Formats: sequence, C-alpha cells, structure tokens
Amino acid sequence: MAVPGTDIDGLQATLGSLRLGAVDSAGVAWRLQTLDGWDSPEVRSDFQERESDHGAWASPVYLGSRPLTLGGVIEAPDRGTLQAAMDQLSAAISLTDTTLTVWEQPPKQVTVRRSGKPLMQYTSDRVATWSALVTAADPRRYETTQQTGTTGLPSTTGGLTFPVTFPAAFSATTVSGQIIATNVGSIGTRPVITITGPVSAPGVSALYPDGSVRQLLYSLDLAVGDSLVIDVDAHSVLLNGSVSRRRFLTVSGGWPAIPGASPNGTPTVVAFQFQAAAYNPTAQLTVAWRSAWM
Repeated sequence: MAVPGTDIDGLQATLGSLRLGAVDSAGVAWRLQTLDGWDSPEVRSDFQERESDHGAWASPVYLGSRPLTLGGVIEAPDRGTLQAAMDQLSAAISLTDTTLTVWEQPPKQVTVRRSGKPLMQYTSDRVATWSALVTAADPRRYETTQQTGTTGLPSTTGGLTFPVTFPAAFSATTVSGQIIATNVGSIGTRPVITITGPVSAPGVSALYPDGSVRQLLYSLDLAVGDSLVIDVDAHSVLLNGSVSRRRFLTVSGGWPAIPGASPNGTPTVVAFQFQAAAYNPTAQLTVAWRSAWM
C-alpha cells in the first residue's frame, strides 16, 4: 500500500502544484517513467550549399523551443480516486505558463504550456497510464533558486562622468556600487534589472573579465517611489509595472547577459555597476538572475 507523502523511486518532478514521482495525500501514486526532451532542446540551423565548391555555408546555430513528453502510471486506491486523479492531471497540463521542476542535482525548472492532447488509458479500475506533451518556449533549464543583489549608488564613480561618450571607460578604482553575479550553469542567463528612485538619468554597466563593457543608460529621471524594470531577455523596459519606457533606454555593446561557466566548471564573474547623473543615497539597483543550463 502506497504511503501518502512518500517519494517513489525513479524520476521526480513537479508540474505546477502536482508532484510526480510521489504518493499524494489521497494515496495516489504518481509514477513518472518518461521525460523525453529534458536532455536537450531543439536546434535551429541552416546550411547553404556553396556554388562551384565543396561544402556549405553554415548559419549561426540557436537553440529552439524545448518540447517535453512526460509519461507514467497513476495507481489509486479505488476507481473514484483514480478518476479524480486523471482530472487533476488534465488540469495541471495547463494552457498557460506553468512551472515544471525536475528534482535532479541541482534541481532545475522550465516554464511550459500544453502543446498536445493528454493521453490517459485505464488498465484496471485502479490503474491508468498517462502521457502529456508540453513545450518550453525558453529552452534554458534554470536553477530553482533565484539569486539577487542590491546596491546603492557609489560615492565615487571611478572616473565615469555623464554625459557618457561611447565607448565609455572605467577606472580600476571603481569598487563601490557594484553587484557581483555568477552563473554556474552551461549557458548564458539574462537578468532582470530594477532601478528604484529617486535617481537622475540612471545607468547600469556590466563589466566582464575580458575588459568589455555593456551599458544600459536611461535618459529620464525617476521620482520617489518609481520603479524601472529592465527585462534583459524580453528587451522590455517598464515603469511602475505598466508603462513602456523602452525608447528612453540606450543599449551600448549589447544587452548584458551572465555567461555560463567555463568547460572546467569555473563560473564567469560579471560586475553590474550602478551609475547616475547625480548622487542620491536612497536610489537602489537590484539585479535578479538564475543559473542556466542547456
């Protein structure tokens, strides 16, 4: 008899609030036997044959979406409980964004939506097989724990003055007003950057170990209580959660991502430097990110 609250040997995952690979409070054993697509997403590439020559011209290679097929067996104490469990599964495979977490080491998560018809088949009055197809539009597998860093403006800017003339240069003496970010995963991750006012013409610069700098410069001021959220992945800039301010943001050197670790596992360190046209002790910069894997 399955004991409620216990894990089942094999694969374990959580789809929304539904725990797979465990026994729930109703005594239903959710066995997860298939997780196809978790090992790698799709790949988008193109090869154009060379005219009058050997070989082909290769296009850049990008990761596509990540289709995932989950499947297993539901074992319930009785037929009524089994029917309720099948309804629960159908609801969990949502048409809207749902978090799928796979409990490996370290645990990782993706955001998925239903992309195929759920298949459920009775094998007895207490047991049914099931299969579901979901797709993650973002192929990265993210660390379940979000990392964040918060800082105020530096009391000195280390030589960077506004207005900025591109390309900008940083003095090696800039040591304050920074957030240090690392990514222990295998692919670059894209942070969400939040600037809280009051602050005049704020800027955020990502400093990389090779000496390169990527800058985001906002041309307007933020009043007391204003919050500007810059989503690096979506390339969006929202003021107070609803008003687009993308046209007032200058991106120099590209949108700042946090690269994955080196082949030997050493994470890349990126320093996010907070800048402004004038010093204000109450202005704040927050950077939030998750390590990411292919």
